[in-house]
Amino acid sequence: MSDAVTVTDEGAVRIIRLNRPEKKNALTLAMYADMTWALREADESAAIRCVMIAGTAAAFCAGNDITDFLNASGGGLDPRAHDFLHALAARQKPLVAAVNGVAIGVGTTMLLHCDHVVAGAGATLSTPFIKLGLIPEAASTLLAPMRMGYARAFSLLVMGRPLSAAEAKDAGIVNIVVEAGEVDGVALAAAQEIAALPPKTVAVTRGLMRGHIDEVIKQIDTESMHFRELLQSDEARAAFAAFLARRQ
Repeated sequence: MSDAVTVTDEGAVRIIRLNRPEKKNALTLAMYADMTWALREADESAAIRCVMIAGTAAAFCAGNDITDFLNASGGGLDPRAHDFLHALAARQKPLVAAVNGVAIGVGTTMLLHCDHVVAGAGATLSTPFIKLGLIPEAASTLLAPMRMGYARAFSLLVMGRPLSAAEAKDAGIVNIVVEAGEVDGVALAAAQEIAALPPKTVAVTRGLMRGHIDEVIKQIDTESMHFRELLQSDEARAAFAAFLARRQ
């Protein structure tokens, strides 16, 4: 495990915390691998009945670490990131998210896979994929229109317009909005409430509600194929060059 992801078990709740505050919890490939392990190991443990994913006070997740991503992309989405998306979609245990500050890119799209999302009043969700010459991932092109309706999903995913916490709640991505300092406590209480329910009944009901996961996995793979193609495009090269120039 890297220091940038901590995994602790509090009773029947596993807490996965992104802990790279100096980079607003931007994900490195090592962090993807750590989260994948934590999710899959939780599925295998009868002692864990719910998983909670959280960031730090100022940021939930700022998306991919661009430098790490570009160095390892090799013409497509790195297998460690792709493996995480599969683990996220296919996991068997309920997932609660505690969202403070920014949720950018995969920081937003992973929320579409969560069963319960608690957001701080100042949290913002955004998906600037198109502006980088890429397409959204994590089956968001399937899940977001289903959850929000096509018009809202287009505004978020294609136009890149951010959502406030209140707007994300209205769109059906967030369950509850609380003050920033209350996010972790409220999310943990929800995770503990879920963990106290009969696990087999929760699993069956959740499976029926979520429908065919094979369709979600197929969408992840299709998005990854287009992602790989677009990453080599002139549009993406120009967008990344401009992004890196602004950081200098």
